[in-house]
Amino acid sequence: MLVNSYELMVILRPDLNEERVSQEVTKYQEFLTNNAAEEVSVKVWGKRRLAYQIRRFNDGIYVLFNFNGEGQQIALIERDMRLNDNVMRFLSIKLTPEKPEKEKKAKAVAVEA
Repeated sequence: MLVNSYELMVILRPDLNEERVSQEVTKYQEFLTNNAAEEVSVKVWGKRRLAYQIRRFNDGIYVLFNFNGEGQQIALIERDMRLNDNVMRFLSIKLTPEKPEKEKKAKAVAVEA
């Protein structure tokens, strides 16, 4: 059982009220927890300007999820987000673990030699 760290950024419609945003965040947080994700943390960045229009909106509500898991949650949650009209965009990435300093120094010495 290999556990990896993942980051999931979601952009919600800007016309949602705070209660609805809270419901969406809670829904996906519980979804991850119920599907064996560990250490789920959520940061609501709030309404931000988009680089380009999405569905005729210039703004979006950004939400960042960080969690650890095996990866099967990704396909399930992405499927749900594709079907949810309140989600304008999402992106999930697998984070690479930080290498200890000793390994970094050893690699640097090997490259120089």
